[in-house]
Amino acid sequence: MESNARPRVLVVDDERVIADTLSIILNQAGFEASAVYSGEDAVAHARRQPLDLIIADVVMPDMNGIEAAIVIRELLPTCKILLFSGQASTADLLEDARHRGYEFDILAKPIHPQDLLAKIRG
Repeated sequence: MESNARPRVLVVDDERVIADTLSIILNQAGFEASAVYSGEDAVAHARRQPLDLIIADVVMPDMNGIEAAIVIRELLPTCKILLFSGQASTADLLEDARHRGYEFDILAKPIHPQDLLAKIRG
């Protein structure tokens, strides 16, 4: 990636308002962000375009965020993946991923945009 290129970020959430809002905030903060609304769409997007960061909700219908993150990690090994969730069931899904050899950062929903930007830049 060129040094002056904006980092490419994909926001994944089945709640469109959340995905779109985070995408707007990230674009205003200097990222090249786009939004998709399912795990399947995230994987398809990752197959088409290299990404620097994925921010994905965990609990989504069909393919959850952890399943999508595992597939994307295989496709794009250097892509940073940040998960967020507002549900307690996430712990079991994360533990299963750990047993399969995958470790992901997770943030609690709702997340304040400044906290998200600090986590991304940190």
